Amino acid sequence: MVDQKDQTSTTDQIQWMTWEEATEANKENPKKIFVDVYTKWCGYCKKMDRTTFLDESIIKELGDNFYAVKLDAEQRENINFNGSDFKFVPNRGRNGVHQLAYALLDGRMSFPSFVLLDETFSRIMVSPGYKEAIQLRKELEFASKEVYKEKSWNEFLRDSE
Repeated sequence: MVDQKDQTSTTDQIQWMTWEEATEANKENPKKIFVDVYTKWCGYCKKMDRTTFLDESIIKELGDNFYAVKLDAEQRENINFNGSDFKFVPNRGRNGVHQLAYALLDGRMSFPSFVLLDETFSRIMVSPGYKEAIQLRKELEFASKEVYKEKSWNEFLRDSE
């Protein structure tokens, strides 16, 4: 007889989706969306993959309350969303930029950046820069507990200290 614990993975990880997978999943089961906007050359993006995104509390929070999307800000593939085609623009930024990343970040191309969206894809917040797990957990809580409907991010930070 095999112990049930032996059958579960000890290497739980974030179930990253593409933008298209998240939009499809959201049609069936609406959840908030967490978008990690990164580039392949970004050192802090890679560091978050090795640290923050391996934290058990981050994995659980994202798995329970969000669709987690990895969006390469320099990807070449088109993305269709809400009837619009978002394309790669080669003559923008360091190596070109994807229009969806540009739109989500309001043109403030900084990596890593995180975009939190509600179930209707309305933006809750944009958060640029490297985050330790404790910092990211606060941002995820701000969105998942819908604190943003009652308080600004700064009020939430002040009240949670």
